[in-house]
Amino acid sequence: MYRFRLYPSKRQEKQMNTHLWLAKNLWNDLLEHSKNIYRSFDKFPSRDALQGMTKDSGMFSQTAQEIAHRVEKGIWRYVKLRKAGDKKAGFPRFKSMDRMKSLNYPQFGFSLNRKLKVAPFGEISLVQHRQINGRIKTLSLKKEASGKWFACFTVEETPFIKVQNGKSKIGIDLGLKTLATISDGTIIKNPRHLKKHADHLARLQQLLSRKEKGSRNWWKAKKKVALVHEKVANTRADFLHKTTTNLVNAYSLIALEKLSSQDISEENFGKSINDAGWGMFANMLVYKAESAGCQVMFVDPKNTTQECSSCHEIVKKDLSIRVHDCPCGLVMDRDLNAAHNILIRATAGHAGSNASEDGTMVPSVKEETRTL
Repeated sequence: MYRFRLYPSKRQEKQMNTHLWLAKNLWNDLLEHSKNIYRSFDKFPSRDALQGMTKDSGMFSQTAQEIAHRVEKGIWRYVKLRKAGDKKAGFPRFKSMDRMKSLNYPQFGFSLNRKLKVAPFGEISLVQHRQINGRIKTLSLKKEASGKWFACFTVEETPFIKVQNGKSKIGIDLGLKTLATISDGTIIKNPRHLKKHADHLARLQQLLSRKEKGSRNWWKAKKKVALVHEKVANTRADFLHKTTTNLVNAYSLIALEKLSSQDISEENFGKSINDAGWGMFANMLVYKAESAGCQVMFVDPKNTTQECSSCHEIVKKDLSIRVHDCPCGLVMDRDLNAAHNILIRATAGHAGSNASEDGTMVPSVKEETRTL
């Protein structure tokens, strides 16, 4: 995905906000219609029926139809998950203006030259800070909570796969005290981006809570909070991009635990895990590795901390014990021991290896999405 900052005129921004409002109303109308049809006939409306309701919506036709497709997909995803026994699956919800963030153009209605021409808003100024490689497939006009607008392009391109770079292999243990401990002894510190802004953010949120919801001052205070969160997110992304680029250029194989950071964050230390960006870290490594001649593998995380990387005996320890001390004589930092175990499991020919015979990457659960 390529993401560029937009600078619409006041007239264009007013139009774009109006279309977000129309999109929100269309989503809610289609969802309400779907519920009514199910109550009356014990079945949901077809995609064609929902798509037919988008006529005369006041929006660009494909943008309106894309909303109908999202409603239908959301409903059937819910049905599929429920049939599979997922009790946490929720039915698509009605949207407020705060939850309607983008206008999507799946095929037509836009062109990019020096400016971005979009139906029906005309030419919008943008800052294209890098060249787009490949054929543009879709466009999303996205409004952030801070009020800033961005153009997000998805692109079809031929992947460039570099020959293996022949450098050393490592295992990485992700953590919170330190972001990552590498099997060669390198430690990547956890910057704790959110903690640096916690006091300032708390003051702004306190001021927001004192405003009358929906008032002009409430919106101003809400924007200030959103700007701080945006700064934190940008700082985190910048740090992770630089770190992962250095890693894929320095090593030929990087092994990680096959973790679902979303599920873990829902159980323990959620705020700290999300701030550290475990999912982003793994995701960036995967898509950067191909072009750097590096390979990323994911292994079974079971007992990587408890198992001795020398004799493979299980040495029980709780979170308060930071040193691995095995009767076989191996004494080292617990995270470093885990990193060694992760590398052993990813290397073909060793006991407990999760690497495939041909050395292909073992994909991570919920963390395979590519973002450029």
